[in-house]
Amino acid sequence: MAAEPSGASRRDEAPRGDARRGDAGRGEAPRGEARRVAVVGAGLAGALLATLLARRGVAVTVYERRPDPRVAGAERGRSINLAISARGLAALEQVGLRELALSRALPMHGRMVHPSGAATNFQSYSADGTRAINSISRAELNAALLDTAEATPGVTLRFEHRVTAVDTASGKLTLDGPDGTVTEPADVVLAGDGAYSAVRRGTGPGGAFDADTDFLEHGYKELTIPPRGGDFALDPDALHIWPRGTSMMIALPNLDRSFTCTLFWPKDDFAALDTPEAVTAHFRRHYPDAAELMPDLADDFAQNPVGSLVTVRAWPWVRIGEGASVALLGDAAHAIVPFFGQGANCAFEDCLEIDRCLDETGGDWTAALPLYQERRKANTDAIAEMALDNFVEMRDRVASPVFRAKQAAVHALERRLAGRYVSRYELVSFSTLPYAEIPARIRKQNLAVAGVAAAGTLLAAGAVRVLRGRSRPS
Repeated sequence: MAAEPSGASRRDEAPRGDARRGDAGRGEAPRGEARRVAVVGAGLAGALLATLLARRGVAVTVYERRPDPRVAGAERGRSINLAISARGLAALEQVGLRELALSRALPMHGRMVHPSGAATNFQSYSADGTRAINSISRAELNAALLDTAEATPGVTLRFEHRVTAVDTASGKLTLDGPDGTVTEPADVVLAGDGAYSAVRRGTGPGGAFDADTDFLEHGYKELTIPPRGGDFALDPDALHIWPRGTSMMIALPNLDRSFTCTLFWPKDDFAALDTPEAVTAHFRRHYPDAAELMPDLADDFAQNPVGSLVTVRAWPWVRIGEGASVALLGDAAHAIVPFFGQGANCAFEDCLEIDRCLDETGGDWTAALPLYQERRKANTDAIAEMALDNFVEMRDRVASPVFRAKQAAVHALERRLAGRYVSRYELVSFSTLPYAEIPARIRKQNLAVAGVAAAGTLLAAGAVRVLRGRSRPS
């Protein structure tokens, strides 16, 4: 997806000035305008936001504590393939990457469920079977976004620069870089540095942002199913799930015809399998159809790390200081568990909202940032709860015949009442309806259907009474 950085890279150049307002290094900016914007974190959201802002004529410097991932490569066992859907695609379209992303993704039209001791079954994501979520490499998409940011005039990328402090009074960033500790000015600091955000945990005067961090007792570990005979070992048109009640494994297809598998287990269960023989025996017992497709199972299990699953609920997300304004976005503000495939999609929506608020406020950051947090907070809380609920659905409910019958009934209603009755999954994954509006929409739909059903029952009962009356002898 991404080309190698050219020798003329701007990764360590000084930031450029605002093309619309002259040299960004001279004089005082009008109140609310920023001479210099710092984006902390060069992940998916940070790279997208830098591009959006630079296209507005804003000078942006992106600081990332790690080496350039396009050179260093992805960390082993930390990929978790992305499931990009309508919201993410809408954001990528704004920077010209929608079609490129789709060309490097594999559509998954449903779940292939691998129950214990029973045959597999396919469960379509949409009522008509035509809509799909898209499996894409996180590393590839990040590289494409970084290439796009780097090619946008006004963006400077600074890798191996760890932000250690933000002073909102003086408008200074303190960073540890390859040449030691340095301080640099910033009028606006946008923190997209992940669930364990350094900016969120300490920003100088005013202290850390308040945040609740809730860890699941489950962790995750990645494994691989390689190609078999040069082709996919499993159906590539599906997200595969092995539901096992309190735990599960999933597998998403890759362009090289492999599958990236992710175990979601209670953390103690990982530690219990402490020998290659124990690992192999466990998988043959609980995931027999997958175990035979994993020649490197024992090695992957031993070498790949166990990651944590955390929900972060920060508030506020914004601090307006005398010297610098700070805002959180993406996982730094609202990390969610990955069971609805909405982490990146949701973070991309943050970026679009910041851009939209700047439009509406005429570029006034002190007005735009509070407006951004006001609009996004309820939506991110809503998807956090839906993601947690979907974990229970994926690890337990999808294997139930009752669940399958219920889903069939929902899809039948969607087909019969097209546009008027839409499942929660379709509203989350195949629309851009604000997340916070989805629970109320579902309740309203269900009440309407229940009302119609009740009315039908009453009519039927009335008809029976009439027929019975007519059948009596005169």
